[in-house]
Amino acid sequence: MKKTTDDTAVYLFHQGTNFRSYDFLGVHKTENANYVFRVYAPKADAVHVTGDFCGWSEGVSMNRISKEGIWECICEIKEYDGRMYKFRITHGNRSFLKSDPYAFYSQTGKESASFIYDFKEFKWNDAKWKKSVSECFLKGKYFYPAPLNIYEIHLASWLRKDGEYLNYREIADNLVPYVLQMGYTHVELMPIAEYPYDGSWGYQVCGYYAPTSRFGTPEDFKYFVNKLHESNIGVILDWVPAHFPKDEHGLYEFDGGDLYEYSGEDRREHKVWGTRCFDLARCEVQSFLISNALFWFREYHIDGLRTDAVAAILYLDYDREPGEWNPNVYGENISLEGSAFLKKLNTAVFAEFPFALMIAEESGDCGSVTKPVDQGGMGFNFKWNMGYSNDMFEYMKTDPFFRKHLHRSLTFPSMYAFNENYILPVSHDEVTHGKKSLIDKMYGSYEEKFASLRVFNMFFMTHPGKKMSFMGCEFGQFREWDFSGELEWFMTDYPMHNKLRVYNADLNRFYLSCKPLWEIDFKPEGLNWILPDAAEDNVIAYERIASDGEMVVCIMNFSPVDRKNYRIPLNGEIYTEVMNSDNERYGGRNRKNLGDLVAKNGNLSIFLPGLTGIILKEKKPIFKK
Repeated sequence: MKKTTDDTAVYLFHQGTNFRSYDFLGVHKTENANYVFRVYAPKADAVHVTGDFCGWSEGVSMNRISKEGIWECICEIKEYDGRMYKFRITHGNRSFLKSDPYAFYSQTGKESASFIYDFKEFKWNDAKWKKSVSECFLKGKYFYPAPLNIYEIHLASWLRKDGEYLNYREIADNLVPYVLQMGYTHVELMPIAEYPYDGSWGYQVCGYYAPTSRFGTPEDFKYFVNKLHESNIGVILDWVPAHFPKDEHGLYEFDGGDLYEYSGEDRREHKVWGTRCFDLARCEVQSFLISNALFWFREYHIDGLRTDAVAAILYLDYDREPGEWNPNVYGENISLEGSAFLKKLNTAVFAEFPFALMIAEESGDCGSVTKPVDQGGMGFNFKWNMGYSNDMFEYMKTDPFFRKHLHRSLTFPSMYAFNENYILPVSHDEVTHGKKSLIDKMYGSYEEKFASLRVFNMFFMTHPGKKMSFMGCEFGQFREWDFSGELEWFMTDYPMHNKLRVYNADLNRFYLSCKPLWEIDFKPEGLNWILPDAAEDNVIAYERIASDGEMVVCIMNFSPVDRKNYRIPLNGEIYTEVMNSDNERYGGRNRKNLGDLVAKNGNLSIFLPGLTGIILKEKKPIFKK
């Protein structure tokens, strides 16, 4: 910690409350331009710093400065900037090399050395963005009473040049105009903390404090964030505090035994992933992870963290069969340490960054995930609504003739939509590993798949909850997502795919401009069902309502059957069609309701084309004196 003595930094680290532990551990240049190295390795018998500056020899001996296991040495040789190093750990009769857990910059892929690195001075130009974010939050206190439409991307496969990675700056320069054109408010990056294995998509992290050098330097990543903020685009990072891989150079058995991981066989590993689970009861691990979360906000100005695999943190029986796990002291399957860690994490983040987005990817049903900690909750302000996505994908792949039996998939999500502050996700997990791409999940012929996806997207954008969709879904990539190559951008040269992209851009912009679709996302007052029970017709209709009473009527026909003079019970008088997914511009057949639509005796008669979504707006009468 920069403003405390070393003794205080050591004490707080071992207490689990040093939330700037990266300022103390790792490597730092001293006032007289020497370098101080520190590492936490309590089981080590000896520790050395080695690197290219000493020909990777045994290296410089480190001294143990705390009985709990912090080691330190000061190297007086100048001009170390940019040199590579590792820690040589000796435990018993073994000696092995480890990368620095607190390194700010590291090699990537098969190379695993850490770099001695001082942050360069960077000029941020995002004060205007930060002010706009704070104003949005202050209007609605804890949650985000504004449109939130997130574009999830994997930097390595969004766009390439001649098959090679673009760097952070090139990605930003291409991404910003596209995001603005498409009408997204934020991007969410799949993990960019340093990871060795491309096939993990970034979810097997070895360098928690280092943005991957696949795409450039830390300053390049700062440019990326700054560039997006200058254009009023938020940046969310996927963050992985549940587990880490068993790469020899990483956190795995760091000092020769269990250190960052749990010791007990019942909690040490996630077998499906082949990874180790963080020991969240260990104070030093809490300091490491909570410091890391805050580090990305402080040093890189990010706007939020999507916390991966929260269920793996919360549930003792996650990924475990009966007999492979032990209940807590209350006989339950909840991890008390995991729950306490998440509350501590969110309390620390919001204490310093009250306008942060803390998003839980939580597939269970523990409740109160998005309630503040002081109200008995877990402290996140958003949670993925994975139940909505699963229900809808099951519905959309079903032959419309049989959809009446699954009609509950359309209406049931509204029964729990206000229990948490939800984000509706169409994520990377849903378009790979044999699950099919989003458009290929749709039932029917080529043309029907496009029509079905358009009505699905309209329901998605008008249902209560914030939005997140994965790259490539916006133009209907048919092939499943593949991390090893770029998106199939050539498909936008085909008319139907380009028209689908145009549709999603128009739909996104309509969402941004239509207050009833986002202002009351987390209270029942924002939704009024008009036609919930038309299962035989595969039709639903509902109103979305703003705080001032402004509303829009959303009508979805999930059947391929055209319905003429279809009656919608409405209390207003005159309506006009403001959005129609069957528009020829979007690849449809241009079947519209033209002019004023007049309701009579509480019913509106409209033409409802097959596989079409329609949005109506009431025309208010103009009274003259």
